[in-house]
Amino acid sequence: MTDPLLDARLRPLLHAAKGATAVAVAAGHGDERLLLTRGSTPETRFETGSVTKTFTALLLAELAARREVRYDDPVSRYLPRRVPCPPITLLHLATHTSGLPRLPPGLLTGSARRAWFSNPYADFTTTDLMDSLARTRLHHRPGARVRYSNFGAGLLGHALVRAAGGRDDGDAAGYPALLAERVLTPLGLADSDCDPHRPQARGHWHGKPRPAWRIPGLPAAGALRSSARDLLTTLTALLDPAASAAPPSLRAALADVQRPRLVLPRTDNRLCLVWNLRPRQGRPLLHHSGGTRGFTAFVGFLPRSGTALAALANTAPTPLAPFVQSAYGTLCAWEARDPATS
Repeated sequence: MTDPLLDARLRPLLHAAKGATAVAVAAGHGDERLLLTRGSTPETRFETGSVTKTFTALLLAELAARREVRYDDPVSRYLPRRVPCPPITLLHLATHTSGLPRLPPGLLTGSARRAWFSNPYADFTTTDLMDSLARTRLHHRPGARVRYSNFGAGLLGHALVRAAGGRDDGDAAGYPALLAERVLTPLGLADSDCDPHRPQARGHWHGKPRPAWRIPGLPAAGALRSSARDLLTTLTALLDPAASAAPPSLRAALADVQRPRLVLPRTDNRLCLVWNLRPRQGRPLLHHSGGTRGFTAFVGFLPRSGTALAALANTAPTPLAPFVQSAYGTLCAWEARDPATS
């Protein structure tokens, strides 16, 4: 039986994304589970945007658990020899401390500018990404500061594919195939992959339908589609890695992505492998959000209290991110409702 108070606190999220015609919310606390939808089902696929990066982090940690990579490995070790690469490591890429710009040089060409409100990444290939690396100047010394980078996350995905001995040729193979093999399938995520052609909710930008998101050159930064059901499954595994039915290397990865790697200046906030960590009443709250030109996504969890929430909407993020902020606030309020966890 659903807790009426839990239902009452989560239900407003179904209307928190202005202009959305499909919303899905999934939450768990202890043994409680609740999935609420509007204009969708728990299995409906949504584009998750940068939430993809949290799965890329799992992939990195899984390879590290198998000793196929080390976090301090130079990225250049896993790139084609012809590609010049700055002195950055896999950990730099996973903590946004590489110094790479947010976007690769050359991405904002005429075609990308014309497609800025629909699919700006659609014509940017793996070859373009590698070519852009030769023209890249770092904004700072690797490891010196945090600078969020889709470029870095995308490059990390390509490096991991080559580290695992796989092909690295865009949509059909490369990162999507490796992610499915090492993370998605072992976790039992039937609705999740990077395929823009499978059925999914229709995204919207300011009320106008958008085409399916394509990001062939940087899939590790934002290509994943998933459902509320699958995201709750993933968060449940993160809450208790030891209890997961995943293989040992993935169980180790589920724990390792939560380990803080650095403290952000002038705050108590930390960065794990991709995940943002905010101390809350002495306990860690980990979260990440994402968006495409037609979707907004949020995931967050508090491992010590067994609380997690995923929220998906088929409308692009808007200034001040009210849907993401509402989801984050709901997670905090729900976790605090139980006196035993306050």
